[in-house]
Parts: sequence; structure tokens; C-alpha cells
Amino acid sequence: MKSTVTDLLERRSSRMYKSEQITDEELETVLEAGKCAPSAMNRQSSVMVVLQDKEAIARLSRMNAAIMNSDKDPFYGAPTVIIVLGDRNNRNAVQDGSLVMGNLMNAAHAIGLGSCWINRAYEEFETEEGKALLASWGVKGDLIGIGHCILGYPLDLPKEAAPRKKDWVYCIR
Repeated sequence: MKSTVTDLLERRSSRMYKSEQITDEELETVLEAGKCAPSAMNRQSSVMVVLQDKEAIARLSRMNAAIMNSDKDPFYGAPTVIIVLGDRNNRNAVQDGSLVMGNLMNAAHAIGLGSCWINRAYEEFETEEGKALLASWGVKGDLIGIGHCILGYPLDLPKEAAPRKKDWVYCIR
């Protein structure tokens, strides 16, 4: 396995996927990395919901696309979607959930999977339909959507990183 720093420098978002489902072992590896993300005061209050059911993914895709006034699949055909949610009563929910998302994507890259952060989870799960979906899946709690981590075997080749912006690091010594 490559070094952690190399993985962090080389990871790119994938927006084209094979239809083949990832293995249970790959999924468990990625989820374990998500569970190990740092959290404020070690509350570990983020929640992950894994979707691999095509109908459930299609329904969530339609909801997400509607928020953008689009009819395109915002999940790019990925066979797995991990929804990251946060406890509405935790003032660090967004930060904690964002760390989970980062760990999920970096772990996916480290084991050869493609991933991408898809937004609009907050808007989806503020709706009655979104709340009803969570309830139908047995997800409990007063939760807010943080993001969707889509996973799969990438069809697109890793791209070179765009040049990094200049003048966004200030060192005061």
C-alpha cells in the first residue's frame, strides 16, 4: 500500500463508475476508516447510512437532482452511496461529519476505489420525504445531512491535480 501522504496527494474525485458492486470487504474497510475519523470531544456522533439498493439510490438521486433543478444523476452511476449525517444538537456536527467524509474518500483511494463527495444532503434530509426515508430505513435521531460519499470502481483515469492556488498559506513565525 502506498504511503498515507502519497494517497492524500494523489486522490481525485471520480465521476464515472463501472456498474459492478464493490466487495463487502472493501466496503467494511472504508466504513472502518470513517468510524475512526476524529470528532470533537470524541463524541463519535456522526451516522453513516450505506445504500447499495438500486431503487433506494435512484430515489435519493432524483431528490438530489431536483434540488439542483436537474434531471441528471448526481451520483454518476456509482453503485454505493454512503450518506453521512450529523446530530443536529451537536454544534460540531458539520465538522465531525466532514472528517468522516474525508476519511471515507481517502480510504477508498488507498484501496483502489473511486469516490466523490456529493452535496445537498442537508437539503434532502430537511424535507419530509427525506425524514420519512430515514425513518423507513430505521435511522433514528434528530439528524442533519452532511454529504454523500459515492463509491465504486472508477472508469475515469486519475487526473493531474489542478495547480494549487498561491498565497493561501500564511506562516507567522
